[in-house]
Amino acid sequence: MVAVQAAEADVLPLLVGREAEVGIAAVNGPVSVVLSGVETAVLEVAEKLAASGVKTKRLRVSHAFHSPLMEPMLAEFAAVAEGLSYVAPSIPVVSNVTGEIASAEELCSPGYWVRHVREAVRFAAGVEALAGAGASVFLELGPDGVLSAMGQDSLPEAVFAPALRADREEAQALSEALAQVFVRGASVDWVEVLRAAGVRGRRVELPTYAFQRERFWLEPVAVSADRGEAVDAGFWDAVERGDLPALADTLA
Repeated sequence: MVAVQAAEADVLPLLVGREAEVGIAAVNGPVSVVLSGVETAVLEVAEKLAASGVKTKRLRVSHAFHSPLMEPMLAEFAAVAEGLSYVAPSIPVVSNVTGEIASAEELCSPGYWVRHVREAVRFAAGVEALAGAGASVFLELGPDGVLSAMGQDSLPEAVFAPALRADREEAQALSEALAQVFVRGASVDWVEVLRAAGVRGRRVELPTYAFQRERFWLEPVAVSADRGEAVDAGFWDAVERGDLPALADTLA
């Protein structure tokens, strides 16, 4: 599998006639797709893109997921899927297959999960579907912030907070993520968060008195050039001597 920094529409023409060997495994952003399939075919397409100035990166994976090479196992996978029991979700679910909010009928269908194995992951479309439904704050539950980075490419104005980060302690990463989403309007049960961390806490009310909002900044005064130079010299002399009365006189 190879990640390429290009739009899906720019990559598809290079796959014409090679559909049995290579396909698009994922569309992660406006200019971010993943190629998957027969190694030689994938690398040939990637080299053509690289020759035209497109950045490419080979991914370390165990199988050519979401590619034609998955087809030999689809029948066996379908047999397993048909033997499972399905329950309609209690919250809306955005499908990575369609990039849209999925219906209960879709998610409870064995055929849907078979499609999930073979077809491209429509991550970018899914993020846009969530934004269309009113979501603007995203909390990523995963081992790092990979999805948050990809989501930011599709929705630059949205907030993406990964709950775990590879470069910091778990407690710190989770606390930072919860703080990010909280200050942007998301509801966080801080009492439960503290309890899970082994800390007892409770909500308290802030003082209700009104602040007076008085300003005490020194206001600049207009002086002549000669007077300004004298004041400036006197000011710094007073500072060096620590002479507070003289310092006050220079500012009067």
